[in-house]
Amino acid sequence: MQLILYSKPDCHLCEGLQEKLEQVTGVAFSLEVRDITTREDWFQAYQYSIPVLCRQLDSGEEVLPRLSPRASVDQVTRLLQKYAS
Repeated sequence: MQLILYSKPDCHLCEGLQEKLEQVTGVAFSLEVRDITTREDWFQAYQYSIPVLCRQLDSGEEVLPRLSPRASVDQVTRLLQKYAS
């Protein structure tokens, strides 16, 4: 599974989600982190909602449900398991 994390520098919520994703085990995925400040279309789409986690599909991207900043690694793992199957 290919995941995309829309983020921006110095965003503690983005950094927190990325750290949790890096701790997930038992779900095979690759993670691409996209800095929304590098492209105007990304910035316009996500400036008020980062971090945004998406799953890459053949037909485009699917935005995954937003997790609470207090979500545990187990909760992140369960979300990914749901979308990996």
